[in-house]
Amino acid sequence: MDVLSSRVLVHPTDPAVTTAFYRDTLGLAIYREFPGGTVFFLGQGFLEVVGRGSAGPTPDVALWLQVRDLAATVAELRAKGVEPDREPRREPWGLDEAWISDPDGTRIVLVEIPADHPLRTDVRTA
Repeated sequence: MDVLSSRVLVHPTDPAVTTAFYRDTLGLAIYREFPGGTVFFLGQGFLEVVGRGSAGPTPDVALWLQVRDLAATVAELRAKGVEPDREPRREPWGLDEAWISDPDGTRIVLVEIPADHPLRTDVRTA
């Protein structure tokens, strides 16, 4: 399989509310809009809010968003009325995480990778 592009699809119960959340509250930039949907830039991927869903969220799926400064991001979101589902903390695997949810309850994991974490280690040979 030769993957050329990818995106996560979210089918919200209220498309206008969910689109506004990702656009206005989280401040994600729009990649493209089309009748019935909006595609947002999501770092190296895309998030597409499209159609209308009815099943609701599942705890088996979450969005993982790496941010530059977790404390500042949580403070910014609080100022916009978003209270974390789980406060920032260091996980056993060494990442700093906080959890929020979109309007349908889809979990969004906000992640900061500490400077001394192995994910920041330069593995190139000298």
